[in-house]
Amino acid sequence: MNAKERVRTVLAGAIPDRVPHGEFALDFDTVERVIGHETYLRAKARSQIAFWEGRRAEVAESWRRDHIELHEKLDLDIVTFPMATWELPPETGDPPPRRVAPGTWEDKHGRVFKLSEATQDITCVHDPVRDAQVFTAGMYETIPEPARRDPASWGILDAVIKRFKDEKYICGPSGGEVGLILLGGMERGLVELIENPQTVRAATAFELRRQNLADDALIHPDSDAVLWAADYGHRTGPFMSPRMFRELFLEANKARVRSVRERFGKRLIKHCCGNVWSYLDFFVEIGYDVYQAVQPTAGMDLGRVKELYGDRLALWGGVAVENLIGGTPDDVRNDVRRAMERAKPGGRFILGTSHSVAVGTNYENFMAMLDEHRKLCRY
Repeated sequence: MNAKERVRTVLAGAIPDRVPHGEFALDFDTVERVIGHETYLRAKARSQIAFWEGRRAEVAESWRRDHIELHEKLDLDIVTFPMATWELPPETGDPPPRRVAPGTWEDKHGRVFKLSEATQDITCVHDPVRDAQVFTAGMYETIPEPARRDPASWGILDAVIKRFKDEKYICGPSGGEVGLILLGGMERGLVELIENPQTVRAATAFELRRQNLADDALIHPDSDAVLWAADYGHRTGPFMSPRMFRELFLEANKARVRSVRERFGKRLIKHCCGNVWSYLDFFVEIGYDVYQAVQPTAGMDLGRVKELYGDRLALWGGVAVENLIGGTPDDVRNDVRRAMERAKPGGRFILGTSHSVAVGTNYENFMAMLDEHRKLCRY
């Protein structure tokens, strides 16, 4: 049984030869240890600076070459395409942001970007254009334009998928997920849910139409599944009440999953951090095939989730990312053992981290996870 067959068996509810191992993402510092040289793959800040400096082709070649090399060297069963692995930013012709302080940039619109040393991300911390936006339902009455396929981005995606499509399970991109529509960002968006629900409904319907149209350009015919990555919660609970989610977003998410499944025949994998116990019935109702992350530090006990939902959702997780970064090899091995004891019986389980192999992961801890999986994975 090869990796593709193994994961397909898990999702079909049958018992494979062994528990598959996959990761939502592997960040650049671990990638570099595996492949033995510097990379732009999942090096989000490094890639962004290179784009600003006009080195788009250099980044594209690294993403294509190093993604293939990574999976040739690692015995992972699943190939994924998170941020900074395939989708190049559009060339707008605008001047790049100018550096105004160490780790700080400002663009022509007054948007300010800052580097996080901890996560090696560059994020927009001030956006006067977005902050001045007034959201109205009329903004969403037009028919969205179909997405256009970027040949350079598609070339990266296509090369990686062609290399592994017969061997490994491919979780590819799509037009996106409806998830939670938070107009103007997280903080303002939560206020808009209360003060401006009719506009939120209009924006949700627009986004559903836009994403369905984008699928034709973004879903690869040789992918096995679509992987969506919007979070619904924090450590102590969801961002909004289950009642509000049901009223505003449930039906749109169900329609989105139905479209991908019926039009393209793909499985649906949902990455979601946080304490989302009160949303798990929604996950089933929406039609997700796999729940990935299962964050133990947010109260999501893998064994309990398996006991209550393992007959309706395949589960992907088991190793706390906090232990990969700040724990010991023994901590990681104990996570693997515990996950195997509680989630392996009966199948429908994929080993992985509770989020990703994130920046700052101790490489010896990552190697301990791989080694312990090899020891315990056989059925």
